[in-house]
Amino acid sequence: MAVDKELSEEFLKLLKLVSPGTDLREGLEIILQRGTGGLIVIGDNEKVLSLIDGGFQVNCPLTPTALAELAKMDGAIILSRDTKKILYANTQLIPDYLIPTEERGTRHRSADRMAKQTGCPVIAISETRSIITLYQGESKYVLKPISELLRRSTQALQTMEKYRIAFNAALVELDMMEFKNEVRLSHVVNVVQKGEVIKRIKEEVERYLIELGEEARLVEIQFKEILGNCVEETEQIIKDYVKDDFKKTIEKLDLLDLNKLLETSTIIESLGYEPRPESLDLTVFPKGYRVLSKIPRLPKIVIDNVVNYFGSLYNIMKATPLELTEINEVGDKRAQTIKVELERIKNKALVQRY
Repeated sequence: MAVDKELSEEFLKLLKLVSPGTDLREGLEIILQRGTGGLIVIGDNEKVLSLIDGGFQVNCPLTPTALAELAKMDGAIILSRDTKKILYANTQLIPDYLIPTEERGTRHRSADRMAKQTGCPVIAISETRSIITLYQGESKYVLKPISELLRRSTQALQTMEKYRIAFNAALVELDMMEFKNEVRLSHVVNVVQKGEVIKRIKEEVERYLIELGEEARLVEIQFKEILGNCVEETEQIIKDYVKDDFKKTIEKLDLLDLNKLLETSTIIESLGYEPRPESLDLTVFPKGYRVLSKIPRLPKIVIDNVVNYFGSLYNIMKATPLELTEINEVGDKRAQTIKVELERIKNKALVQRY
């Protein structure tokens, strides 16, 4: 059973349903405070209904108080798929007892088996340990207190900010080297590595934001301010320098864990170069996607056409407005704009460096 690790999209949706600010979460908190415990199934499909016995039909809107009152009874509560209605209460769950489970308590064993057999989310509230456990399919997740989530998200943001500062410094260096036509693979690897680490931290913080619900407002503001366009910029750099298929490279990088990302050879290989230390000294040339994307209101199709026509940023920078007009979707006015903006971006890069 997957516990507290990478969560599926479906499980993240479940976290949203039980996040602070929802009626369901408020009801769960009341149950915890009262120490009564509880067992709640979300969904009323045929599989679920075939595995319940006894109890009674409620069919009323879900309110925190109603949920907490019904949880005082020994049986399970069945909610509608959208958690807006309480459908049944005091029912007995009868999942297949042959389904393997590592849980010990009767309530949690039933919850685990029910989730595995039906695929529907099941919530178990422990009266002895005062914790809320979510089950869905093979996944299990223990909800953390809001104070713990805030502490973890703050730590993650502090780490992200340190990497962002280092990313910005490496980016300034890369900008200058690109316009001087002196980029080495080490410059590219340095930026991509830091950008990919930031991307991993981003994914972690996003999960905290989902779980925090209404409590995430201040964290989210800080998160967006630190992150900026870092992920998009990193992908543009990869697109500029990758030897192989760009999309496949992104997919490959996304599958790497943090430890692998911190290995320089992994980034070198991902970009399509020999994973040897001497590869870092190779002179490489950007295609020009990233710099062209900084030109305001320049459509993606034009960027692709310009890169495909000239092949490198160096050639694009040398091109005259007349040569630019030979490209599809580039007229006189747009050609002049491209030249002016490229000079502006170049001057800005050189000024930032010094």
